[in-house]
Amino acid sequence: MENTQEGGRRQTATERRRRELLEAAERIVLRDGPDASMNAIAAEAGITKPILYRHFGDKGGLYRALAVRHTNALLDNLRTALDAPVLRRDRVEATLDAYLVAIETRPQVYRFLMHPSDEQGQGESGFDVGRHSAPLLRRLGEELAQVIADRLDLGPEGEERARVWGHGIVGMMHAAGDWWLRERPCSREKLVQHLTDLLWGQLATVKDRAGGPGF
Repeated sequence: MENTQEGGRRQTATERRRRELLEAAERIVLRDGPDASMNAIAAEAGITKPILYRHFGDKGGLYRALAVRHTNALLDNLRTALDAPVLRRDRVEATLDAYLVAIETRPQVYRFLMHPSDEQGQGESGFDVGRHSAPLLRRLGEELAQVIADRLDLGPEGEERARVWGHGIVGMMHAAGDWWLRERPCSREKLVQHLTDLLWGQLATVKDRAGGPGF
């Protein structure tokens, strides 16, 4: 029994330390964006780089941990928008806006997750951003597909259509949001309106699932 309790305390301490290191990493990412280095993160956390490697392995491991952390937070916000007690079009707008707010309010974090640094730190290997960001986008696509499948009656090919729509919407949000964040051709509100108009073609005509929560 004591060994179990001691193991639980060690695990809790490790999880707490890992969370503290991720918070230190976020502060550096907010400052440096894609140029955030393991050296700077270790210094911010008050540890040596080998200790940071012990927790995350390399920059790719740290990237994945930060990606999970931010994807979880984004998904929580998207679910809140999807559950809002408003008309369907307003819910679609709120969901698109939740994604755009996330990248607008923390652009350096977004760039760290989606764009590699142009200059890699001396002696520090970079990471293939596409190899790491693609799973993040796929996870968002699958989560949205599940929401669509649960809420909309898409007929005999419903599961297939839900997955196509889920990944398609995430791809649209990502591509349009990335372009918008770089060029700022219009306000966020106007971008949300334009994207909702694009989606509204078929989405407005599909009926909710009987007995479901509604979309």
